[in-house]
Amino acid sequence: MAHGPRPEAVPTLIARACALVGLLDVAAGVFPRFRRSWMHTVAEVLPGTLGPYAAALALSSGVLLLLLAHGLRRRKRRAWRATVVLLPLGACSQFAYRHSFAGVVIPLALLWVLTRHRGEFDALPDPRSRWRALANFVVMGAGSILLGLAIVSAHPGKVVGDPSLADRLEHVLYGLFGFEGPVDYTGPTSYTVAFSLGALGLLTALTTTYLAFRPEHPAARLTQDDETRLRALLAEHGARDSLGHFALRRDKGVVFSPSGKAAVCYRVVSGVMLASGDPVGDVEAWPGAIERFMDEARAHSWTPAVMGCSETGGQVWTRETGLDALELGDEAVVDVADFSLAGRAMRNVRQMVRRIERAGYETRVRRVRDIAPAELARIRRAAEDWRGTDTERGFSMALGRIGDEADGDCLIATAHKSDEPAPDGAQTGQAAPHPGPYGDLKAVLHFVPWGSDGASLDLMRRDRGADPGMNELLIVATLQAAPKLGIARVSLNFAMFRSALARGERLGAGPVLRAWRGLLVFLSRWFQIESLYKFNAKFRPRWDPRFLVYRSTQDLPRIGWAAMQAEGFVTVRLPRALRRRTSGPRPCAHQQEQTVRAA
Repeated sequence: MAHGPRPEAVPTLIARACALVGLLDVAAGVFPRFRRSWMHTVAEVLPGTLGPYAAALALSSGVLLLLLAHGLRRRKRRAWRATVVLLPLGACSQFAYRHSFAGVVIPLALLWVLTRHRGEFDALPDPRSRWRALANFVVMGAGSILLGLAIVSAHPGKVVGDPSLADRLEHVLYGLFGFEGPVDYTGPTSYTVAFSLGALGLLTALTTTYLAFRPEHPAARLTQDDETRLRALLAEHGARDSLGHFALRRDKGVVFSPSGKAAVCYRVVSGVMLASGDPVGDVEAWPGAIERFMDEARAHSWTPAVMGCSETGGQVWTRETGLDALELGDEAVVDVADFSLAGRAMRNVRQMVRRIERAGYETRVRRVRDIAPAELARIRRAAEDWRGTDTERGFSMALGRIGDEADGDCLIATAHKSDEPAPDGAQTGQAAPHPGPYGDLKAVLHFVPWGSDGASLDLMRRDRGADPGMNELLIVATLQAAPKLGIARVSLNFAMFRSALARGERLGAGPVLRAWRGLLVFLSRWFQIESLYKFNAKFRPRWDPRFLVYRSTQDLPRIGWAAMQAEGFVTVRLPRALRRRTSGPRPCAHQQEQTVRAA
């Protein structure tokens, strides 16, 4: 049964009307000439626009309506309630200060429309944290300063003297805190400016305080019962999707089909309900899980999106929801039986591996359950310290932990090299090199299970002082050890826009394709698009396409922004040195996130 997106014309129109009224109010409160223009009667729709109190009320209500318009467009119940309270207050202010008939009728008319369509505004709150208060303070503070400069500069005929920009800015900063600044005006204009600046400062303080002290709505987390049910589904159906095991990330929520035979895991980021990979479980039960996913998105007015689903998954998602699909790139999969270092095509990899082996490196490929706890703790600590960025990365193709006792089937490939003492150290007075905190460990690769006979690459870490080629060495070692471990296929990195890069470098590629490839190469400076493609291609894999499922093209920028946040490329966090390490009964759940699978 198809479930297309519900029409939201009424909330969108009401939100636009609210934003327009807010803009008119702000303009009427800031610019005195605007109040005397032909749009005077239009600008009277909210609290009065004449006198110091009226200007302050116009600014406050206008800014609040602009803030509430976004929530109204997303059908948020709390935004509806706040607007319903603000509109009659504005009408009362109009009557008290201006005795304006239009200023009473128009807000009440909009209030009637809101009340008539109150059933449209039923969306539940989003996950939220204290960071929202800091973001509000920064945005509102910057906006208040800019509006304040406009207010201070909007009365050129009333200014005493010729204050500089620094004087005006100082006057704004003082005014936001309720103090008199260095700029003076003739007549009652000084009071109007003072009340307006004070109102902006008070509004910034009140909204920030409210966001800081309101109850948190934490994002959904995978419970122990959810994880147990997902592991049961993966045990039966996990061989179908190489990304299935990543559904066990514990910072994801999950919805199950009515039968419990399928599930969709997701995370909510910036109002986007972001799923990853295909649904887990029986393909026949996928529609039920997808329907639950879409119902949850509808209940919260979240934008639904799916990252990295397979072609089969994309077909089911688009058929069941009416959504659209876009090819993101290709996953590199190596069939172990077909892999060999022989031949001209593998010469570079073969030479690199042999050179590293001659340098004294050795490799070990083991299941997590076969590694001693002390060594496992050392590997986990090394992987954390060798992370190349200050922020954790990974979502759709990363497990987020290493060495958890529940992940005994995961594979860990390690490279080792002993630090030998210098020749004749005792005679020359040179001491033997002190072993590092990780012993002879030089590089780590972590793989998650892909059914009973596959493995999917999770992360790659190495000591920065190790020789180049550690990743190639460990991938080859894993592929060579795979038959003994019962592994027939290995999924490597995901290459975004791989087909565009490949076609764009071929002879005869057109100018559009070459330009698109050039842009991807340019973006590779930050997102490793081309480098991951070329790294994958070394191992002669087969390419399995992966897709993005989305509702409409206008949602793509928002989904892209949410995906970058989820993958850790954009984040708001304390500096690494100031973050406290968490401890608890599940120590690996949220500490070891990182992936090189997603560019």
